Amino acid sequence: MARFVRKGHQAEANAQVPLPVRDGVAPSYLWINETRTGGMLPFLEAHFGAVGGPSWAARLARGDVVDASGQRLQPDSHVRQGMRIWYYRELEEETPIPFDEAILFQDDHLLVVDKPHFVPMIPTGRFLRETLLVRLKRKLDLPHLTPIHRLDRETAGVVIFSHNLATRGTYQSMFQKRSIRKVYEALAPVLEGRAFPFTHRSRMVDGEKFFVMKEEEGEPNSETLVELIERRGDIARYRLHPHTGRKHQLRLHLASLGVPILNDAFYPVALPCKGDDYSAPLQLLARRIGFDDPLTGEARSFESRRVLEWPPV
Repeated sequence: MARFVRKGHQAEANAQVPLPVRDGVAPSYLWINETRTGGMLPFLEAHFGAVGGPSWAARLARGDVVDASGQRLQPDSHVRQGMRIWYYRELEEETPIPFDEAILFQDDHLLVVDKPHFVPMIPTGRFLRETLLVRLKRKLDLPHLTPIHRLDRETAGVVIFSHNLATRGTYQSMFQKRSIRKVYEALAPVLEGRAFPFTHRSRMVDGEKFFVMKEEEGEPNSETLVELIERRGDIARYRLHPHTGRKHQLRLHLASLGVPILNDAFYPVALPCKGDDYSAPLQLLARRIGFDDPLTGEARSFESRRVLEWPPV
């Protein structure tokens, strides 16, 4: 069985990339660990079952599938163990997402963006050109752009990208060392009977469904400081300081406290996919990110201009 790894949004970090970024889309690559007979076209058809043979035939004819040296592959090209082939991911149809990102800051190293709700960070599943990464590459002509941290598709707010290969690792290390100061805001039901601020700690692990997390007994591996900013009737606005960066940490922590974030379709219960329904955005916002710049020592802080939507009284 051949193994493949798709890394379209990271391909530009490799020193030898035989295909350029095209219309904001970086090439993806696929490693092959077993020699196959029959030629390249049947192999591609078999391994990308959701993509029809005519599509792969057209890509091969256009020269959009190449080997590591940039040599165009043909329908009858050999499939050999150890090959790495490059191609562009394509979607026949992609629904436009009617929300725009805003640029908060840009220098020779970083791009800081105010992300809207519903826009995915990187190409995945049914999203390609409507992802934040591809949008920005296309608009700003930054072929080496990549996020150095991520937000959920459902979450809005401040996110940081690197577009300089020479300094990317330096900025990424800030997140690895947890030297970033992140502040979120959320709207959720009022949590009664607690003195604020307080810290919630728990052990988070993968849930039964691959796209959600859960808490279990054991040594805590996640920590969030919770502050109450204001309340209007039965709804409160909270300020959240995540001291760790687990997947869905803030969403799970508030749900576990009995006050799930408004319009959360994953917690406490995963609801059916709403598709392209944009009527109820998750009321979670990455309000602010601060850090001491590792290159200059300068204290930097970036704040979202977006606001959360209180439900009508």
